[in-house]
Amino acid sequence: MTEPVPFGARLRRAMDERGPLCVGIDPHASLLADWGLTDDIAGLERFSRTVVEALADRVAVLKPQSAFFERFGSRGIAVLERTVAEARAAGALVLMDAKRGDIGSTMAAYAATYLDPASPLFSDAVTVSPYLGYGSLRPALDLARASGTGVFVLALTSNPEGPEVQHALRADGTSVAATMLAHLRAENAGAAPMGSFGAVVGATLGSAPAADLAINGPLLAPGIGAQGATAADLPKVFGAAAGDVVPNVSRGVLRHGPDLGALRESAARFTDEVRSAVESALQSKN
Repeated sequence: MTEPVPFGARLRRAMDERGPLCVGIDPHASLLADWGLTDDIAGLERFSRTVVEALADRVAVLKPQSAFFERFGSRGIAVLERTVAEARAAGALVLMDAKRGDIGSTMAAYAATYLDPASPLFSDAVTVSPYLGYGSLRPALDLARASGTGVFVLALTSNPEGPEVQHALRADGTSVAATMLAHLRAENAGAAPMGSFGAVVGATLGSAPAADLAINGPLLAPGIGAQGATAADLPKVFGAAAGDVVPNVSRGVLRHGPDLGALRESAARFTDEVRSAVESALQSKN
C-alpha cells in the first residue's frame, strides 16, 4: 500500500505553485443577501458552487466554515459534502474550519469525520481547539499522520477575547499559546519541506508576539481584509516565519461575488500582495 503524501508537502507545493492564499467559504445570511440569494438550501448551494467554480482551480486552499452549513441540518451537511468533494476535485486543498475539541473516543470520532478517507466529509486538514489540553488532540494528530492530512491548532487567534486564555501564564512562566506552539514544533520535527501540523495565528496581532512562531509547519493567519490586517502586516507579525504563513481572506474576497471574474480578480490581488510582502521580508533578512 502506497504511503499518502503528507499534507505539509502537498501544502508547500500548492503554495509555491498557486501562492499561499486561503479563501474562506462562509455562507452567512448577510453575505447570501448581498449576493441576492435566499437564506435557504438553494442559496447555500448556489453560493458554495460559485466560490468553488471561481477559485478551486487557482487558490491553494479553500476553507469552508462548517457552522454555516450545519445550521441547515442534514441538507446543509449534504451541500458541505459536495462542496468539499468538488473543491478537491478541482485541485484546491480543503481546510475544514470546524474547530473541534474534545477527549477520547469523541475526539477520535471528530477526527474520523474529517480526516478518514472513507468519510463523506474527508478534507485535507481540519481546525481544532486544544483547550482541553494538547494531549486531548492525539486522536486527530495520529489519524492525520496516518492519512496524509493536516491539523491546525488554535494558538494566537485574531478575536479580542482570545488573550484571556492564550496569554495566560503557566507555573513556569510560559504562556498557554507558547506551550501549544512548542507542542506543534515537536510534532513537526524533522519534517520536510514542511510539517503537517499548523497553528492558527491572527494577522491582527501587531508586532511579533513573544511566542516563537517557527514551528516547521504552516501558520494559518486570519484577519486580512475585513478584520483590518493587510498583507504588509505579515512580516511584522510573523518575522522569519513569514514564508510559512497561509493568510486567510474571507469577506475581503467573497464580497465581490457572485461575479466569477470579480471573485477571481480579488483573490489574485490578495495573492500578489501576500507574495510581494513575504518575498520582500525574506530578502531583507538574507
